[in-house]
Amino acid sequence: MYSEDEYLMLSGLQHFVFCRRQWALIHIEQQWEENYRTADGQVMHRNVHDADFREKRGDTIIARAMAVSSSRLGISGECDVVEFRKSKDGIELFGVEGKYDVIPIEYKRGSPKENSSDIMQLAAQAMCLEEMLCCDISAGYLYYGEIRRRTKVVIDAGLRERTEKAIEEMHELYRKQYTPKVKRTKACMLFKRYCLSPHGESGLKSDSNTSARPGKSLSPHGESGLKFCNSMLLTEGWDVSPHTGRVD
Repeated sequence: MYSEDEYLMLSGLQHFVFCRRQWALIHIEQQWEENYRTADGQVMHRNVHDADFREKRGDTIIARAMAVSSSRLGISGECDVVEFRKSKDGIELFGVEGKYDVIPIEYKRGSPKENSSDIMQLAAQAMCLEEMLCCDISAGYLYYGEIRRRTKVVIDAGLRERTEKAIEEMHELYRKQYTPKVKRTKACMLFKRYCLSPHGESGLKSDSNTSARPGKSLSPHGESGLKFCNSMLLTEGWDVSPHTGRVD
């Protein structure tokens, strides 16, 4: 079990799965660069993340910006949307009649990715919800803004194992305050002049007091010349919030 002081940002898992070095540059070294895609992504999430808004559609209750955490995994964050669908095999909710299945839904600005970063982020949300609500979640959904539809994700044993392993690796690197060296791939060649800059090659360490634990904002501007995010986002079509560290 982890203490709350050890919790890492759940949203950082998406960075980590895409590139361990990218995750460390953002979440350990605090490197950042804003662009129009990140701003557009923030608008989309503001529209979804109204924590005061609850909606009931027939037998479904919709909760937005639901805070989640797991002491077992040592992560915390927010679910864009959680749907509670009435089901005889579901769980009871305080102040609500009936029983409900729990279904997390994550909103993404772009289109489905070739890697499993979105899927593993959703799986981590599901495992947090299971721990908090004492329930079982077999599936969730990813909603992509470009294709304007949901994609179902089955949260099976294999996906859970991969997700837990990645989170364990995140904690290990964070404890060491270690930024992995450059591991060139076809994807990173698109923004190599940022990640492979003379300042970035060595993996400078940030002060541990400024590291991106939940509740601590990321610096809006990097100091060591590792302005890799702008180019990455333009080529990959991802959105990142400089205040929460989200890449969507």
